[in-house]
Amino acid sequence: MKQLAQSILRWGSYPLVFGGSTLAIVYKLYAGMSYWPVVPAISLAGVLAVAVLERGRPFRAAWLTDHGDTNTDIAHTVVNLAVIQLTAVWIARLGDFVPPQWRLFPVQWPLWSQLLLVAAVFDLGLYAVHRLSHAVSWLWRLHAPHHSAERLYWLNGERRHPLHAALMAAPGLTILFAMGTPSELVAAWLAILVVHLTFQHSNLDYSLGPIRHLIGVAETHRWHHKRDFEDAQVNFGEFFMIWDRALGTYFDSRDHLGDAAVGLREKDYPRDYWGQLLHPLKRAASVDVIAPK
Repeated sequence: MKQLAQSILRWGSYPLVFGGSTLAIVYKLYAGMSYWPVVPAISLAGVLAVAVLERGRPFRAAWLTDHGDTNTDIAHTVVNLAVIQLTAVWIARLGDFVPPQWRLFPVQWPLWSQLLLVAAVFDLGLYAVHRLSHAVSWLWRLHAPHHSAERLYWLNGERRHPLHAALMAAPGLTILFAMGTPSELVAAWLAILVVHLTFQHSNLDYSLGPIRHLIGVAETHRWHHKRDFEDAQVNFGEFFMIWDRALGTYFDSRDHLGDAAVGLREKDYPRDYWGQLLHPLKRAASVDVIAPK
C-alpha cells in the first residue's frame, strides 16, 4: 500500500494537481465566469497542494527544513502574487482597448487554442529575458535573488526581484496586448503558470517521464539552479522546453542532480527580503556572470 501511494505521488501529482487546476480554470473560461475570486482560489489551492505533497515524497529530505529562508520566501511570494493579481485584474485589460479592426489576436479560434497561443507568446518572452539575465551583468544582479536559494521547495517559484519579474513578463505581455488579446485569457494563463512554477521549483520527487522533454518540470529545472554556473546555463524555459531544445540550451541527465548544491557561489549574499531587494540596486553589487555556452 505504501509503495502504491508513493507511485501515485511520483507519477500522479503533476497530472492531478496541475491538470486539475488547469481544467478548472479553462472551464471557467468556457463558462464565461468572472476571474475573481474563483480563479485565484483555484491557483492557490494548487500551490498549497504542492506544499503538502512534497512532505510525502521529498526529492531531498534536507530541503524540507527551514534554511533561514522561509520568511524571505514568504515575503517574495506575497509581493509577487500580489503583482500577478494586479496584472491579471487590471493591466491585462490593456488588450481589451485595442479597436476590433486593429486586433491581430485570433479570437475566432477555439478557446483552448487561443489560450495555448497566449502561453506560447508569453513563454517565449520569458525564455528570452531569462537567458539574457544569465549573460548581462545588470540583469543578472536582478535575477540573482532567485538563484540565491540553497534549497528548492514550493515557495521558490516566486523568489524573484519584482523588477526582474516585470522585465521577464514585459516582452510577452506587450506583444499580447498589442495583438488585442482578451484580458481573461491572459489572466487565466497567469493563474495556471503560478501552479506550474510551484511544481517546477518544488521539493517533490515527481516525474512526467518523457514529457519532461517538452515541459519545464523540476526534473530538468533543478539543473538550472546548480551552484556551478558553468553547468547551469541550461533549461531556461519557464513552461515549455521547446525553446531550449531549438536554441541549444536543453540538458537532461539520469542522475537527477545527484548531491550537487544549488544556490550562488557568493557566500555573503543577503538572506533577508529587504537585503535581496536592495542588493541588486547597489553599484558595488558584484556577482559572477558566465555567458551561456
